[in-house]
Amino acid sequence: MSKPRVLVVDDERAVRKLIKTVLEADGMVVLQAENGMEAMRMISEEPFDLVLLDIMMENVDGYDVLGQTRNMGIHTPIIFLSGKKEDTDQIIGLGLGADAYVTKPFSPPVLCAQVKNQIKRYRQFQESKQQALHIALGPFLFNHHTYTFQKNNQEIALSSKELQLMKFFMEHPNQVFSKEQLYQNIWKDTVVDNNTIMVYIRHLRTKIEENPTNPKYIKTVWGIGYRFSVER
Repeated sequence: MSKPRVLVVDDERAVRKLIKTVLEADGMVVLQAENGMEAMRMISEEPFDLVLLDIMMENVDGYDVLGQTRNMGIHTPIIFLSGKKEDTDQIIGLGLGADAYVTKPFSPPVLCAQVKNQIKRYRQFQESKQQALHIALGPFLFNHHTYTFQKNNQEIALSSKELQLMKFFMEHPNQVFSKEQLYQNIWKDTVVDNNTIMVYIRHLRTKIEENPTNPKYIKTVWGIGYRFSVER
């Protein structure tokens, strides 16, 4: 796993240096911005796992940076750093979309722990989001986002109904489905055309099986229907 990338935004050089030293000692890559304009440029040009953001800066303050970041559709965790300790200030900051609010002066070890916790949660979220975009079984991958199908990292051209069939099979591995069930789920019709099912199964086997006459993946369950099976 790559080292976490953190952007520290603060107009006080001493604060940036302190945070950089602490986070780098914990294995993070730390970049710095001394004002809001520089921070916005960096956030728009490269990815970060977290942004530590001072609120009180000239011209473009932390609130502006947060608002513009979220408006760009960037949901990188942002922790506000501020000398403003009133509850109302913290409520405003969190209400604008910050993930945490740390008041100055702060404990470097505690800040580091907060940073690590936010990055862990963000990476878990990103991973779960990526997993939701595709189904991976054995040599096969179905991408929900692009609606494409691959075997051994090579895209296989499938028709619309073939894609729907493979998606259904991959969502229900090792389950046996009758021709009626397949027809109802893919063609959305209760009047079953057995010949259509057989033709599409034959086409799929030709495209995904090493030996279509002795299928390894789409297996016939005699007297019932078909089962998509992949050894894990």
